Amino acid sequence: MIAQIKSDQLTMSPEEYLAWEAEQDCKYEYENGEIIAMTGGTIPHSQIPLNLGALLLAHLRGKRCKVTISDAKVSIRSGKYYYPDVVVSCDDRDRFARDFLQHPVLIAEVLSPTTEARDRGIKQQNYMLLDTLQTYILITPDRPRIEIYQRCGDRAWEYQSIAIAQITFDQDDPLVHITSIDLKFPLSALYENIDFPDSEQL
Repeated sequence: MIAQIKSDQLTMSPEEYLAWEAEQDCKYEYENGEIIAMTGGTIPHSQIPLNLGALLLAHLRGKRCKVTISDAKVSIRSGKYYYPDVVVSCDDRDRFARDFLQHPVLIAEVLSPTTEARDRGIKQQNYMLLDTLQTYILITPDRPRIEIYQRCGDRAWEYQSIAIAQITFDQDDPLVHITSIDLKFPLSALYENIDFPDSEQL
């Protein structure tokens, strides 16, 4: 989703935000007392979470994990609430969650010009404060590229970037491995049915 801070800079407490947002027709994130409106994105921006969600659902079926796309809030202990593009929680403490998840194992964001700075900056920093989070993924929508941060210690994160110039039939298809849930898939699966300008597609 593309986020844009409201022009009136409405501020409220976390409790006031939760009560207020429950009555709104649109979605809003909450950060440091400020309300951040969520607006629509491009077609690829909506396709990629669906593709990733389908891969996750098939892999995690029967494992008591929740997979949500775009519409589920994640709560950070410091009183922040975000709407990631994809969230996976396998924690029993989230089994009966209705308003927000608190113990995700995986979060993925699809980048856009208006959100990239926040997704790589303040949101990434806050997500990584979550004790249960093991994988943070950034996905580029306009070319085949995925960046994966995987926890390899209490505070250490391992970074990997996987990219190709374009997706074609006559090339090696790099394999993406999400170690926290032991999921492997070809990069092309993430971009299935997404057409990039001036390239031969699947």
